[in-house]
Amino acid sequence: MSFSDTICACGTAAGTAAVALVRVSGPLCGQLACDIFDGGKNPPVARVAVLGRYRGRDGGVIDQVLWTYFAENASYTGQAMLEISTHGNPLIVQSILGDLRARGCRMAEPGEFTRTAFLNGKLDLSQAEAVADVINASGQRALKVAQHQLEGALGERITQLTDELLQILAEVEATIDFAEEDLPSGHEAIPARRIEALCERLKTLGQTRRYRALLQDGARAVILGAPNAGKSSLLNALLGQQRALVSHEPGTTRDYITERWHAGPYCIQLIDTAGIREGAAALEQQGIDRAMEKIESADLLLFVVDASAPFPTLPARTTEFLSSHKTLLLLNKSDLPRAIDEAALKPFQNQITLSLKTGEGLEQIAPAIVRLLEQGLVIPEADAVLVSLRHGASIDEALAHLTQALAQWRRRAPAEFVASDLRAALDNLGDIVGRRDNEAMLDKLFSTFCIGK
Repeated sequence: MSFSDTICACGTAAGTAAVALVRVSGPLCGQLACDIFDGGKNPPVARVAVLGRYRGRDGGVIDQVLWTYFAENASYTGQAMLEISTHGNPLIVQSILGDLRARGCRMAEPGEFTRTAFLNGKLDLSQAEAVADVINASGQRALKVAQHQLEGALGERITQLTDELLQILAEVEATIDFAEEDLPSGHEAIPARRIEALCERLKTLGQTRRYRALLQDGARAVILGAPNAGKSSLLNALLGQQRALVSHEPGTTRDYITERWHAGPYCIQLIDTAGIREGAAALEQQGIDRAMEKIESADLLLFVVDASAPFPTLPARTTEFLSSHKTLLLLNKSDLPRAIDEAALKPFQNQITLSLKTGEGLEQIAPAIVRLLEQGLVIPEADAVLVSLRHGASIDEALAHLTQALAQWRRRAPAEFVASDLRAALDNLGDIVGRRDNEAMLDKLFSTFCIGK
């Protein structure tokens, strides 16, 4: 990519729609707006939406559009920009893009608009990543967290930590520049205490990567139980459609089925699994083995039990995962006489009685799942600062350098060695917000963006 290029792309999804947005960024934008919409007479006025006709190089009208010009340093990318809202016919969009290319523009690479904004200082790297998170957020809570990061919350937190680390580094380097007798009494303990406190703050921040992954990907809720308990019926009832086959014959489900569903502000990955029982045939046993894999990695367990029959006998490796803090026991078939052993239900703190045949109790499931997520998994509030896996890796590296620095300081190693580790930790924190140049990392990051972003 080059700042001397003018790039263009469609910023809306491919296909037919009411409106499509074509974005242009680069030094040619002012002249393009003048030539296309005004016949080369007057320079465009910035930040004013104008209804006009897009005229191609041959003078013909391609479409009636609404266009806006943004001056350099006052746009999303930091370059001069032109945004053109057209009718959403793909033929119109392709005609406009073809005309722009003929006028000297080139097609943008994936994420190039946001990458340009980052390189021009309009966004730090954590904010640039948040753009994709806002677009792809799977639930309301995930969306609010992404918007909070887009506003710069993580960048502000990293700046605070960096400032603290710089103060520590200055104190350590003071021991290099001054003789021991010239330093105040007790100075040796000050950097150690500050490094310890900084490590604790970094550990707390790094631990939030698990919650961010949960919000972005959705909580994994595995539906499990004995054959014919009503697991597939539960999946169909929650989705409001016949997604899974339902049969009175045991062992109908031989593989797991995954579907997205929303409970309050959270996205949930519902995973319907094979009925778990001893003595299954070979093919059914493969389905049970896959069910066990999903149960082991689940965030929530929706344990469906037939309340009109004795409590099921499950394999020992299954029951050990039915911990009360993440299991919701669903006592199905309440429309039939109750025959279950009540004593077997006591270990389960979260229970709902329902009938998937009549719909009784179904409305209680979503609120119960929300309570389990917020109480059992302790998801932070929407305004919390959360880190991604990439951020977490940088924090881990910074912690390793700080731990090494602390150990060296305590054993009175040369201050130059301590300072070297502290500077390395600074570089690691700088990686989070993009304060250290790393072309390969940027290429990998922005390649995951859509073309018009």
